[in-house]
Amino acid sequence: MTVPTRPRYTAHVTREGRWWMVAVPEVDGLTQARRLSEAVPMARSLVAVTLDVDPEDLDIALSIDRVGDVDVADRLAEITRERAALSQLERSLAEHTRSLARDLAERDVPQRDIGAVLGVSHQRAQQLLASRRAS
Repeated sequence: MTVPTRPRYTAHVTREGRWWMVAVPEVDGLTQARRLSEAVPMARSLVAVTLDVDPEDLDIALSIDRVGDVDVADRLAEITRERAALSQLERSLAEHTRSLARDLAERDVPQRDIGAVLGVSHQRAQQLLASRRAS
C-alpha cells in the first residue's frame, strides 16, 4: 500500500527592505512576511487560497534566495558542501587518531603517555582504545 504524498510547493524568499517577499512559482503567487518564521505559513496560506485546498494538505519547502545583493542560496550551498567535507575529514581524523592510539598501545606505551602524544587526556586515550576494541 502506498502512502499518499502531499503536494509540494517551493516558497522562494528574498528580502526587500523590512519585508521577506515570498514567491510560489507553482501558483504564480507572491506574498510577504515580516519575519522569516512567517514565510512558510504565508506561502501555505497563499497556495491554499489560490487552489482552494486545505492548507494542512500542503508541503512547503523554503528556499532563501537573496537578501539584497547577497546570493544566500549559493552561499548556503557552499556551506553545505564544506560541512560535508568537514564531516568526512572528522571521520578520517578520528580513524587516524584511534589507529595511532592502538599502535602505541600494542607497543606497551601507557595510556597516560598515549594521551600526551595525542594531546588528549588519558581518559580520552582510554576511550579511543576501548572504541577500537568494541568495533
